[in-house]
Amino acid sequence: MRGPIAPPQVPLAASRAEVFADLVQDSVERLERHWPQLADIDFLVLEVPRLDGRGEQAAWADGTVPLGGTLPAQDGRRARVVVYRRPVEIRTKGRDERAALVHEVVVEQVAELLGLTPETVDPRYGED
Repeated sequence: MRGPIAPPQVPLAASRAEVFADLVQDSVERLERHWPQLADIDFLVLEVPRLDGRGEQAAWADGTVPLGGTLPAQDGRRARVVVYRRPVEIRTKGRDERAALVHEVVVEQVAELLGLTPETVDPRYGED
């Protein structure tokens, strides 16, 4: 058989980073239904947190590696929520468990930005 196995527009396999980014996007889309102001927040995936990052010193002070973080809006730049891929992957086994932890991290970071409790942002927070 000659020719491609799948059409060019269909990826044969997504990378782990792409699959993880999709989990974050799925979580954001779930929350946007109830919180339309999330459209004004940038959601980013980084591999690992930086040791010298602003505002991350406190998270590292107790020896725990953060799973996510926030950067408030300033100087014309939109607020940001960051999810750290490798720390989340290390703490989970399987896609379902990873998706649940990603959603918890996104909910926690959104709650911090909005000044709310995670349970207010997502009433099902902590049930998984």
